[in-house]
Amino acid sequence: MSTPEFFVTPGYGDYMREHLHYSQAVKVGNRVETSGQGGWDDEFQIPADLADEITQAFHNLERTLATAGASWEHVIHVNSYHVGGFPPEVNDTMVKHYRQYMPHHAPIWTQVGVEALGLPTMRVEIRVTAIIP
Repeated sequence: MSTPEFFVTPGYGDYMREHLHYSQAVKVGNRVETSGQGGWDDEFQIPADLADEITQAFHNLERTLATAGASWEHVIHVNSYHVGGFPPEVNDTMVKHYRQYMPHHAPIWTQVGVEALGLPTMRVEIRVTAIIP
């Protein structure tokens, strides 16, 4: 069995590792798993607009995947967690980014409504699994 390698996203990931004692990604062999990524910036500010928050979460996932040597083209599975239900802008924005970041394949997707996430102002959190060929 391969030894797990843990990765921290530069910026906000350094804070998470130091203060909350967790990493943003783990790589075992050619498989990369990320922790949930919210729509925060490096100072944990979250946009007021929900679509912008989702966009930032996708950007944070791109950064996190890159730390482990992966990219969106390697993503096979997405879990997304949403506070406040699923108004049309949620699916519209998620699908827009799936098509932007993964134009050549469609991953499997589990979408879950939740009561709360790690920060009081968070409305979305996304985690992914990637396989690097």
